[in-house]
Amino acid sequence: MWEEIVPLGCQGSYQRVRAYVREKRLSPGPVTARPPSLGVVAGWILRRPETLTETVYLRLKAVLVHCPELDVLTGHVRSFGRMLTECQGERLPQWLDAVRQDDLPGLRTLAAGIDRDRDAVIAGLTLPWSSGGVEGHVDRIKMLKRQMFGRAGFHLLCKRVLLYS
Repeated sequence: MWEEIVPLGCQGSYQRVRAYVREKRLSPGPVTARPPSLGVVAGWILRRPETLTETVYLRLKAVLVHCPELDVLTGHVRSFGRMLTECQGERLPQWLDAVRQDDLPGLRTLAAGIDRDRDAVIAGLTLPWSSGGVEGHVDRIKMLKRQMFGRAGFHLLCKRVLLYS
């Protein structure tokens, strides 16, 4: 290295260059944190902001500063979450308009799907009734059916469903 930099105008001796290179080689480089994974960032976005620790909140804020599209997406996701948890289905048309204006590809398809059945979605976000119990039973029956795949017929499935209850 010294032989290459002397013709370029370096006034230092061989020993000086050697000491400088050795110091740089042994000194610890700047420590940078690994960027968070997509799943971790998605988890941060889906949580209520007030439940995030200060460290997590600052890391999420740093990620959102580097990606403005993700910042806009975070706003839409959180406003939809508030609509969902506070039964504010009447706000859905304004939310859909805001999503269409920002033109985010992932939300565009979600908005199109919601728009096809807008009245049912508004009712689901507004009314206090839930089909969660029925869905739980359907999932349980599907799980039992998967466990028995290829082993028995409909009659054994009926017995297992009745005995499992």
